[in-house]
Amino acid sequence: MTTAPTVLTAASELAAGTTSERFDGAVHGGGIPVSFFLNHMPPGGSAAPHRHPYGEVFVLADGEARFDVEGASVVARGGQVVVVPPGAVHGFTNTGDRPLEMTSIHAAAEMVTEWIEEA
Repeated sequence: MTTAPTVLTAASELAAGTTSERFDGAVHGGGIPVSFFLNHMPPGGSAAPHRHPYGEVFVLADGEARFDVEGASVVARGGQVVVVPPGAVHGFTNTGDRPLEMTSIHAAAEMVTEWIEEA
């Protein structure tokens, strides 16, 4: 059986925030087990520490970011991929001088995020 693909326009059809668009597999993909953010983070912008019960893969298209994962830091740039294992506390900051263009892939049809309060 063949099914026609779904084409979505990120800016108008995905849940939009000030720095990203959100695709939820359960909503837009008919239950496919993947969700993602299309990030457009300005210099200095960041995502606070959090974790997911599944892994997360960050694909950097352009810009630079520092990822803090379980107390370790790494800087990644456009053309690189950062993999965060399930359950790992992580966050990131745009450390570059231009917008960070990045896709954050969640291995789940529905995103589950636990925000971690910093002491």
